[in-house]
Amino acid sequence: MSNATPPPPPANQYQQNAPLNPADEKLWATLIHLGGIIFGFLPALIGYLVLKDRGPFVRQHTATALNFQLTMLIASIIGVILIFVIIGIFVVIAVGIVVIVFSIIAAVAANKGEAYTYPMSIKFVS
Repeated sequence: MSNATPPPPPANQYQQNAPLNPADEKLWATLIHLGGIIFGFLPALIGYLVLKDRGPFVRQHTATALNFQLTMLIASIIGVILIFVIIGIFVVIAVGIVVIVFSIIAAVAANKGEAYTYPMSIKFVS
């Protein structure tokens, strides 16, 4: 028999995650805004659910991005429905351009450490 010390008790699995440092908050906020261009509302939703308690900066940016992406999703659905009336084609194209332009502007602001609020977005989460 050996006198080995017993292993330490397992870490508290319900422990809250540590806050992110400011550089990581800026990085995640930037990536979430840019991810919306390709993946729609999913990066903002996942980022909001996972990172909202990790810092005020990343929480504000993920909530803002989620609100904008959900608003653009609604506009896209309306555009797809209106395709039968021809004008829907222009609505879908306009939504795509708006998402690209404003997501890039928001990503640049997040990378600089500035707050950003998308125009034309409905506030679903805060």
